[in-house]
Amino acid sequence: MQTLSDFYQSVFGCKTYKISLDAGCTCPNRDGTKGTGGCIFCSQAGSGDFVASRKLSIPDQIEQGKKLVESKLRGRSGERRGKFIVYFQSFTSTYGDPVELLEKYREALSCEGVVGLAVATRPDCLSPAILQGLAEISRTHFVQIELGLQTSNEKTGRLINRCYTNEDYIEAVYRIRETAPQIHIVTHLIFGLTNESEEDMLNSVRFVVRHASKVFETDEKNRVIPFGIKITSLYILKNTHLAAMYERNEYQPVSKEVYFSLLKKALPLLPENCIIHRLTGDPPKSLLIAPSWTTDKKRILNELHKLLNV
Repeated sequence: MQTLSDFYQSVFGCKTYKISLDAGCTCPNRDGTKGTGGCIFCSQAGSGDFVASRKLSIPDQIEQGKKLVESKLRGRSGERRGKFIVYFQSFTSTYGDPVELLEKYREALSCEGVVGLAVATRPDCLSPAILQGLAEISRTHFVQIELGLQTSNEKTGRLINRCYTNEDYIEAVYRIRETAPQIHIVTHLIFGLTNESEEDMLNSVRFVVRHASKVFETDEKNRVIPFGIKITSLYILKNTHLAAMYERNEYQPVSKEVYFSLLKKALPLLPENCIIHRLTGDPPKSLLIAPSWTTDKKRILNELHKLLNV
């Protein structure tokens, strides 16, 4: 296992920060194509609650993001210098007109200090045109595709209104690997989804690793290909279907103790070529209903660092 900071340092040779952007997309399980309402946990901003307004141009969103990074680093000596990865995060950032979206990706990469592109999407929303365009970009720039899997339990997938299957995920991983092996693939998982057992959650990790081991073996130079994983606990935000379930006592989030216990069992399942991108979420305090322990980010990160050193 390798931490994200170390991975980016090896790729770019310097400290690298992500700037979240909004490409102006929606999702097929929101607009009626596959469903409505979105995933039961997703906010009205489509997980882009810290992203600049989509009304701003891409360069203006980036400038606003840089200022946000600088404000967080103020007072930390030695951490101001670095580069940026632009992260198209809101909703499904490959769901739209391929020409327009690819133009936005390239515009973002042309901005000063930007060294890489990350795109958050669903496994069922990688059209041939989008994937080919990202493959072309990856020949000259670092490209990271983040796939929301959340769980490998198909029953849970239906309960959370995911509106895609495990097969969609498997196909997406293989298509990316075949089209552009240099693209860094990151999979999102959530612990604490409704009605899931501990074994369900660990099986989701095993599912990702099992398919990654088939795809991310070695490249033409016999170098091990890294893949990424993001794990977070499920949190409840205002104005979501999950919030209504919580108010009806139909769902209870996991405690910090349970979540850390799950991580201790999950981390040994990850191979050496797995890059840990995240082990905790960053819920917006203004929208968070529960669990309250997720708001103490500094303490959680300190405990996670200790966990990774075990």
